[in-house]
Amino acid sequence: MMVSALQPSDPPQAGPYRLVHRIGSGGMGRVYLGVSPTAEKVAVKVVRSDVLPDEMIRARFAGEVDSLRMVFGSRVARFEGADLEHHPPWLAVEYVPGRTLAQHIELHGPLGVDLVAILAAMLCEGLAKVHEAGLLHRDLKPQNIMLGPDGPKIVDFGLAKLAEGRTQLTAPGGIVGTIAYMPPEQARGETDRLTTAADVYALGATLAHAATGGLLYPAGAPAAVLYAVGNPATPPDLSAVPGPLAPLVAAMVAFDPSARPSLAAVGEAMLGMLSAPVAAMRERLVALTYPGHTQPPEPGQLSESSTVVLPGPSVDLVIDSSTDAVGEEPADGAKASTSENLPMPRPEPAAHRAAGAAADAVDVSWLVGELRAEYARDAPF
Repeated sequence: MMVSALQPSDPPQAGPYRLVHRIGSGGMGRVYLGVSPTAEKVAVKVVRSDVLPDEMIRARFAGEVDSLRMVFGSRVARFEGADLEHHPPWLAVEYVPGRTLAQHIELHGPLGVDLVAILAAMLCEGLAKVHEAGLLHRDLKPQNIMLGPDGPKIVDFGLAKLAEGRTQLTAPGGIVGTIAYMPPEQARGETDRLTTAADVYALGATLAHAATGGLLYPAGAPAAVLYAVGNPATPPDLSAVPGPLAPLVAAMVAFDPSARPSLAAVGEAMLGMLSAPVAAMRERLVALTYPGHTQPPEPGQLSESSTVVLPGPSVDLVIDSSTDAVGEEPADGAKASTSENLPMPRPEPAAHRAAGAAADAVDVSWLVGELRAEYARDAPF
């Protein structure tokens, strides 16, 4: 999270919330620390005025608001309020101080087996609440998991959709999401066939990163990685996943969605791996990932030139074959908004720049048709 002073162009208020600091930004808008009249802190996402004419952006923002209204659970950042008619529109959610899982791994390295297991069990609880509301998250990844004083919380519902498919924010053949964590069916543009198993896959990929610091597929040009994810002949690399976790994670990222375990089964298996009582492991996870984390300065304590740097932002690579667009956007440091990206390996920040340059020259619109044609015969579903 990067905390910086408000700029003259920033709105001073969003509904009842006074905006006091910038705490993140993304392709859709900026995220601010907001304070209510009774001094409650919230994270407020405000849509950028220059993207308001984009109907897809407005629809996704409205969809995020609707999704958050439907989900209740201790592992999901709580919805606080929104105004879609305001100019610009805004959305307020529970403020979760701390780092994202991605930032923690980048700074401190992979988690041990016990901590990955308790993290997984807690995230299963959160995803279960999402699914109970009839939703799919569709963009679970380390960048969308906040590690706060109460443990992990899932954020960013910008790509969430109704499980029954009653809404459609992606044109047929469109691909949205984070390539490194999306399941094969999503990589192949089969959005109408996504089920809760898609989120199970994303959780498995996230846990693999938490346990190893790496990705299921080597970083590279977006088109190449997308092709590999959707190809049953190129299975994910799980060689570095510790032995106790490997069989379960392998099942979670199975190519065939029907072969993946349920969230309940994953949670039960993960709890069975713990070497200490659940309460003790929860405390250990929080102690490691939220050790008296520095709070944002109080209003008035931050000069225009000062910046409090916690973990830094990453680069997002956006791929949407419905518009034939491949582009680059800054990531959301505070993770109260959405992005579609291809995260690069932790030890090689230069890879972000290389991948971004490659993305400017890549056209991936042909991938969906080719993947469907080549693998339809062999697809296990």
